Amino acid sequence: MTVMTASPMAARQATTRHGVVLMAAAVMPAMAIISLVPVLPLLLREFAAVPGAAFLVPIALTIPALCVAIFSPAAGWLSDRVGRKWVQVTALVLYGLIGLMPLYLTSLTWIVVSRVLLGLMEAAITTVATTLIGDYYDGERRERWIAIQTAVVSLSAIVLIAAGGILGEMLGSRGPFLLYLLALPIGLFSAMILFEPPATRTTAQQTLFPFARVLPIVAITLGAALLFYTMLIQIGPIMEIVGVTSPAAIGGAGAAANFGVVIGALIFRRGAQQNRTLLLAAGFALAAIGYVGVSQSSGFWIVAMFAVISCVGGGILLPTLLTWVMQVLPPAARGRGTGLWTGTFFLAQFMAPLIAVALTELTGGLKPALLIFGIGAAGAAAIAGVASRRRPATA
Repeated sequence: MTVMTASPMAARQATTRHGVVLMAAAVMPAMAIISLVPVLPLLLREFAAVPGAAFLVPIALTIPALCVAIFSPAAGWLSDRVGRKWVQVTALVLYGLIGLMPLYLTSLTWIVVSRVLLGLMEAAITTVATTLIGDYYDGERRERWIAIQTAVVSLSAIVLIAAGGILGEMLGSRGPFLLYLLALPIGLFSAMILFEPPATRTTAQQTLFPFARVLPIVAITLGAALLFYTMLIQIGPIMEIVGVTSPAAIGGAGAAANFGVVIGALIFRRGAQQNRTLLLAAGFALAAIGYVGVSQSSGFWIVAMFAVISCVGGGILLPTLLTWVMQVLPPAARGRGTGLWTGTFFLAQFMAPLIAVALTELTGGLKPALLIFGIGAAGAAAIAGVASRRRPATA
């Protein structure tokens, strides 16, 4: 039995234009939920007469994330077997066409079905785009593009939610679905610009999947991603607790939190060559400060500040973990490994609100629940800090 593995000696040199195309593709999965947030009330009113609409409409928004969590490993496996480029191009074209379907569908059930299909395409797009970063770039260049990816996705969330609001205002509840057409030119540019990483034959024994090295990183990623998403998702309820109900004020706090992720990614970029566990310790420590601060504060500005601090920590943690998993994966297993990491990341997106609700009920309030998150982050920071003293500076 033989499998494919990239040959660095034969590889074409990727340039900035390749990175730009991959960044544009990476934004597409973020669009699936963010762009529809402004029209959620309109969709709820539109389908109010449908039995179960109060459950099905939010599910229609969030189910693509669950599909990414479930199917990213399979998408990675497929890209390892048949190649990256055309999986990516096909997924982008289908993403654009499937994403547009709710513009014309009148059945809520069929809209949900279309969103499931959209999630399958998202799984392929986000997995392959990230895998190609690992294929195309090495060392500092890879770290730079992963940091850029984290920053671009966070900044795009601000733009996409605004664009969704504008289209919703102009065209009603289905207006934001027009944004999915952006995937078609990105698919075209992917077909024109991206290249398949060169490969050579190697034995299956040489490319056994390194579960022992990957699974600990994946476990840490689940915890880090839960911290990352919980703060972003709960920013509205957090602000309501401190007496802020203005959508503009809550939106401003959410935008600031996303800028915090960008700042964290820049910090990662500056410190990427340092001790990896030290970066993890710093990221978890900032997340802990943010969560504890939010749980113990009552004013809008101070709560917003601590939320941003938490997101700075998330901006450090996620690229650190992604570069780590890229480093331990052999090229022939990179798609599967990246798919497993991506699936875990999106699983946290799906789980975050459920865990927050469960902890809120258990502790009697959202703030005590956030304090538990902060204590957990502090524990992780302490463990990473101790581990950093036992590793060389480049570990």
